[in-house]
Amino acid sequence: MSDETILKVTGLERTYRRGEIAVPVLKDLDLEVRRGEWVACTGRSGSGKSTLLNVLGLLDSADAGTYVLAGRDVSGLDDFERARMRNELLGFVFQLHNLLPRTVALENVASPLIYRGLRRGERLRRAREALEEVGLADRADYDPSELSGGQMQRVAIARALVGNPALLLVDEPTGNLDMVATNDVLDLLDQVHAEGRTIVMITHEEDVASHADRRLVLSDGKLHATDQHFA
Repeated sequence: MSDETILKVTGLERTYRRGEIAVPVLKDLDLEVRRGEWVACTGRSGSGKSTLLNVLGLLDSADAGTYVLAGRDVSGLDDFERARMRNELLGFVFQLHNLLPRTVALENVASPLIYRGLRRGERLRRAREALEEVGLADRADYDPSELSGGQMQRVAIARALVGNPALLLVDEPTGNLDMVATNDVLDLLDQVHAEGRTIVMITHEEDVASHADRRLVLSDGKLHATDQHFA
């Protein structure tokens, strides 16, 4: 882990409206993550963990505060620039893996590289390398319907890694998996982290959060260092 800051948010605010009622979710929230660090964010259901991940992933905008990603202030970017930075700097792993149906694993993994303007041969070469990294080189031509839940999540991790992102954002990576598949995915994330990847992970499971370097809890709209357990 280096001393380089890869992500820094200061005074982040996000409020939703339900009719005329304002519902604050993130309140003057601060977070700093260094390159190579693995940070887990826990918290009770409805605490705003997904909102935080959406803001960090440039899928949603904060109402106030600053967000510096890989040295660039992204707080005021337009939709085009946000999409470009998502593709170049971020990798996503979602709870439901979000693989393209009726599309083989290799093409699923290669899909983020389409927006990089790479030729098809180069996209597929990189995708094969990513599948090999997650131990699924022999499943490159399998449709998602032919894969187990754990294998689909590993394909999703390969897809997140294929663009060599500066930051990996992981949302409840084991939420729908059995114990064996959960351990496989966590072993893979341990490996990815050991290789120097920076990870911010949302989870409600303490045993999953325990794999991270640092655990924070989202409570009352802010992140706090914690040794508490939130099931």
